[in-house]
Amino acid sequence: MKALLLVDIQNGFCPGGNLPVPHGDEVVPIANRLIESGKYDLIVASQDWHPPGHGSFASSHPGREPFELGTLSGKPQMLWPDHCIQGTADAELHPDLKTSKIDLILQKGENRGVDSYSAFRDNDQDALTGLADFLEGQDVTELDVCGLATDYCVKFSALDASEMMPGVRVRLIEDASRGITAEGIATAIEEMRARGIDIVSSRQILEG
Repeated sequence: MKALLLVDIQNGFCPGGNLPVPHGDEVVPIANRLIESGKYDLIVASQDWHPPGHGSFASSHPGREPFELGTLSGKPQMLWPDHCIQGTADAELHPDLKTSKIDLILQKGENRGVDSYSAFRDNDQDALTGLADFLEGQDVTELDVCGLATDYCVKFSALDASEMMPGVRVRLIEDASRGITAEGIATAIEEMRARGIDIVSSRQILEG
């Protein structure tokens, strides 16, 4: 069984959103080609789904500004603009994303006291989303990961997939992902490679 994981392709992470990833919307047509390719038995999407006043928001820390390093529950935390708040347009999946063929949409980041980059578990590696069990229950042996942002939620999702589902082949679809900084993207890709995650292009998949 081969699965595709679409990470946080939401309005909030695209141009015009509250926490836009540069050129984030460029992943949408590539993701749609992958969705419609027939190459996958299962398609899953994650969705950042924060309550108002989430602890990762700079606005929850008086005197602090977005993109400063602060603390959350006693641990270092990048402070973000308010983004992807439950029930808002900012939190919705991009309107051009072909969601009708997505088999499961899971939401993450609902606990105010801890951030959740990965689609598999929170940043404390404590609370699980249930995604690993779901994929294993579907007998998934190959998982391709893409979306937003390469240097945060995509990276941590791929790393967790590799760690939590031993024996599953995990690949990053590089051109179907966008990151926040060039340096961050390069570092993330090296981290993933070092963990045995293959770096591929959508063309390799679609023409393979």
